[in-house]
Formats: sequence, C-alpha cells, structure tokens
Amino acid sequence: MANSTIEKVRLGTAGPEVGVQGLGCMGMSEFYGDTDEAAARDTLDAALEAGVTLLDTADMYGSGANEEFLRPFVTAHRDEITLATKFSVVRRADDQTFRGISNDPAYIREAAEASLRRLGVDVIDLYYMHRRDPGVPLAESVGAMAELVRAGKVRHLGLSEVTGAELREAHAVHPIAALQSEWSLFSRSVERSAVGAAAELGVALVPYSPLGRGFLTGSFANAAELPEDDFRRHQPRFTGEAAAVNAALLEPVRKIAAAHGATPAQIALAWVQQRAGVHGLPVVPIPGTRRRGRLEENVAATRITLTQDELALLEPIAGRVVGGRYPDMSSTSEARE
Repeated sequence: MANSTIEKVRLGTAGPEVGVQGLGCMGMSEFYGDTDEAAARDTLDAALEAGVTLLDTADMYGSGANEEFLRPFVTAHRDEITLATKFSVVRRADDQTFRGISNDPAYIREAAEASLRRLGVDVIDLYYMHRRDPGVPLAESVGAMAELVRAGKVRHLGLSEVTGAELREAHAVHPIAALQSEWSLFSRSVERSAVGAAAELGVALVPYSPLGRGFLTGSFANAAELPEDDFRRHQPRFTGEAAAVNAALLEPVRKIAAAHGATPAQIALAWVQQRAGVHGLPVVPIPGTRRRGRLEENVAATRITLTQDELALLEPIAGRVVGGRYPDMSSTSEARE
C-alpha cells in the first residue's frame, strides 16, 4: 500500500504536512441530496489508505452534523489525520435558508469551543475563517483566532474567500497556513490577487470545488437532472441556457481525458494540482465525495501530468463560463476586489 499513497506537502512555511490531495466532507451530511453513512465511512477509510490526510469540514455543514459524523473516525485516527474546520457562517434552526456571517471575536471563541466538543478533540489542526465580514476589522478577528492558538485549542490558522490584500493584512497579525478558495477550470478569480499574495507569503492554497461542484465530471449537464434537495439546482452556472453553454466547454476536457485513458474528473483535478508548479506554492485541492470509487479516481489524478499543449487547450475555458459561482456573490472575495 505504501507505494500507492500520494505524495505529501506542507501547508504554509510551518504548517502541517499533508497529502497533496485532501477530502472535502461537506456532502457526507448535506447539500448534495441523500447520503449513505456506511458508504461515506468507507470513503474515509479509503482516503486514509491512499494517503489523503487532510479532512475538511465546517460547523455550518449540516448545522454541526458533519463535525459530529466525523467524530468516530477522528477519534480512531487522530494522529494520522490533519483536521480542518471553519467558523463564521451562521444558520438558524427555524429557517434552513438563512445564512449570516459573524467574525466577532466573542463568537469566534464560542464557535471554536462548540467545534471542539462536536469533533471530540482537544485541538483543531487548521481553523479557518469561512467567510469575511467587512464590518469587523480583520485584525480583531485574526487576533481572536491567534488567541486560540496561544491557548492550545488551535494549531494553525486559515482563511477562506479573501483577497490578496486581506491575506496580507491577516498574515501580519498571525501566520496563515492555508487559503481555501474556489479554484478550478471553471473558476479562476482567485488568481486575480490571492494566489500571488499566497505565493509571496508562503501560504498554501486549498482549492474547494476543484471539480466545479461535479459539473466538470460530466455527470450532469443541467441541474434540473439533480434531486430536489441538491443545492446545485440554484447555482446560476448549472441551469437554463448557462448550463448548455458551460456543458459544451467540456469538450477539450473529454478529448484530453481520452488521450490519457482517464476520466474528465481526473483531468480537471490534474489541472488544479499542476497550479502548484505554475504559481510556485503548495496546492492541496479538497474534492468532496461520498464513495470509495470516486475517492480512488480522484487520487489517481495526482499521477497525471498534462502537457503544455493540453494546458493550452484548457486555458480559455474559465473565461467562457456563463453564470456566477453563487446566486448571491456578496460574501465572496470577488465582491471586495
């Protein structure tokens, strides 16, 4: 098994060493329709077998349910994994559509304690600010996060969906190990300022949705095909005329996949993995899956190297995508660029 495990890379200049691909656990509890807990737990086992050691969750996934779901696996393998979770997206039990954002220091301390309890751990390896609230000075929020490090409740800090300027400001308060932002063949806005800042500061990039929420796999061509409770039915890129335009953009991905004897998903992931060499920084994508077979497929992408000609074919795709990443882009880094 040792020869089949993926390579390792360090998050940040002094962060933890993890496999070059991580695992997004969100879909094991919510957002992508019904889930099979037994299959999801088998997928966690498969991840560890393959050297995927960075597990990513957040307190808002299932309103805490995802952290609780992970607890038995975390307890059994605490020294073998790097556990990342996030705070700041506030939900209401009486309104499942509500999404608020809090970066208030008192809230950060409360959120960390709640995550520690749900996960059943004494310390969180990597603690992210999930979304930025411009109404709270960044120095105050990161200062509160730094206090958690000093208290021994958090080992390393991360940010999600921030601009290059915000990353620099935060890093001046306390070292940031990782920046988690959407990055894929369909979504490259992170390259505007954040990637360059991360490379300059020695911060790792942790791309979420590296498969374009599954659209880049070719498994669906329009969100209308998905279950009623799948949140992608409300994403502008996957509905109506936008979906038809964007589905056509996958043709070069399929062509390159055929040449490699690979799947479109593997080509999309290989492209993200190769951003590390292009931009000179560690890149650890966290594709989410609930099935062992998909996990193994994703991991195999780390062993694919795309040629310069193939990269050139893929280069124009993002600029031709129709539709925003979310129905409401106000809490994204683009809104503050």
